[in-house]
Amino acid sequence: MNEQNRSVNPVSSASLPPQSVRQEGYTSIQAINESVVASSSWVGLLRREMAKSIIGQEHLVERLLVGLLTGGHILLEGLPGLAKTLAVKTLAMVIHTDFQRIQFTPDMLPADIIGTQIYNPKDTLFEVKQGPIFSSLILADEINRAPAKVQSAMLEAMQEKQVTIGDETFRLPELFLVLATQNPIEQEGTYPLPEAQVDRFMMKVIVDYPSMTQERMILDAVDHTDSVVVVNPVVGPDDILASRRVVDSIYMDDKIKDYIVSLVCATRDPRSFKLDLHDYIETGASPRATINLKTVSRALAFLAGRGYVTPDDVKSAAMDVMRHRIRISYEAEAEAITTEDIIRKILDTVPVP
Repeated sequence: MNEQNRSVNPVSSASLPPQSVRQEGYTSIQAINESVVASSSWVGLLRREMAKSIIGQEHLVERLLVGLLTGGHILLEGLPGLAKTLAVKTLAMVIHTDFQRIQFTPDMLPADIIGTQIYNPKDTLFEVKQGPIFSSLILADEINRAPAKVQSAMLEAMQEKQVTIGDETFRLPELFLVLATQNPIEQEGTYPLPEAQVDRFMMKVIVDYPSMTQERMILDAVDHTDSVVVVNPVVGPDDILASRRVVDSIYMDDKIKDYIVSLVCATRDPRSFKLDLHDYIETGASPRATINLKTVSRALAFLAGRGYVTPDDVKSAAMDVMRHRIRISYEAEAEAITTEDIIRKILDTVPVP
């Protein structure tokens, strides 16, 4: 469901409080709406600054904003040259915070990411040298070009926002966010990411080619080989963290919560929902999908200027949240059925509140 449809649809019954608390519910939702408007003033500024470098790719930019608003890590997948790295670098430039780019290669070691202990002969002690992971925004570029032992070094950081080096544990910044890019696994020199790590990404966003109109705009925008686009910082960590608190307060009706649970459970037991998909699904989505669907739906409501979640928000979030959490069977591969096909079928079948 596109942004336009989400913004013009009327409020569904599932978006409103129960009748017994309807009056109080309206009052609280109005207060949340006001908080959303007050705390989202930086969003438009950020979009305009990013548009200086990124032409088109509205879906990509929106998902990066969702990551900022939720603290959820994002995996961007697409062919080389589609502005994945540029989008993340531009995002870092428009935020008043520290940023590190980690270029993943086949010869990397875990210490290259998290750091290591170095012997100090003067004090006859081992000292901790922190790695580039100790930053607020991390661009993990071409993350699937490093072997599994390197990927495993990021599991603790992504899930618990802390890193253990030797016998010491260090907290990471509160704004800590991993924005990773990867080439399709069919590309030469790539490794499939471990399932445990893939599940820690809140969303997997597929970056596609721009349209012909956008491609022409890109051609016109690049007039000089040495042209450098200047973007300005427009938001700080405190503003983003304040917006996160507002996102957490956005109202979600129990019917929409049940809808989210139904969508996830349909990937595990499709027969219960009269879906003929059992032979095509090896494993369904994890509980992280349920949690992340709720979180992303709230963030999309925030970006739409609403203090309540609609079913369309959930539908819009479902593809990016669940596509990397469903493993298809050999039968599905043989019949050219993709994860996206399965999710569309589920969205078309599970009743909308």
